[in-house]
Amino acid sequence: MAISSNSQRLIYNAAMRLYAESGHTQVNIKDLARAAGVARGTIYNNIQNTDILFTDIVSDLALEMNERVIHSFGDCTDPPARLATGIRLYVRRSHEEPLWGRFLVRYGFSDTGLQHLWNGPPLADLEAGIAGGRYRIGAEQLASAVSLVAGATLGAIYTVLEGMKTWRDAGTNAAEFTLAGLGVPRDEARQIATAELPDLAELRDDDK
Repeated sequence: MAISSNSQRLIYNAAMRLYAESGHTQVNIKDLARAAGVARGTIYNNIQNTDILFTDIVSDLALEMNERVIHSFGDCTDPPARLATGIRLYVRRSHEEPLWGRFLVRYGFSDTGLQHLWNGPPLADLEAGIAGGRYRIGAEQLASAVSLVAGATLGAIYTVLEGMKTWRDAGTNAAEFTLAGLGVPRDEARQIATAELPDLAELRDDDK
């Protein structure tokens, strides 16, 4: 679902909140209109099919975040540095946009559409790190490594949303522990995980 108006953004955010709070992937028009603060007619005018709204939101979220993370890397080509940056950007965004973070924590493991988050830049950097000898794991362990990254990231986001950790500490710890678990020497993992974090890039016009 391409978000092209303020009304669509209101509806999108309201739906995300309802999904995150209820744990259900269907909403009715009345509840959605109330949560968004718009008339029911506005829902019909801006959403083609509420039955697939959840799928549309998941697809949009995964595509948008993957593109923004990739653009945030700049000239960085080192797989561990890119992986750590991605983890920390997820955690920081969840601090800045708690609704986004709660939706991710609720469905980040269970929904197949959100698997594109972990099968995008994280998977590519894991594969590159294995091929380049930066990680001390075998190619046959790739699926487990993806789960490690997803679990560490979602766990860090949860601790931030629940007020247990600051986003800086949670993101740094998750990145450091993940790199160490992949075989990066602990001192180097710490150095990478505490490097200056770039801003999360905005999407370019041709990416929207």
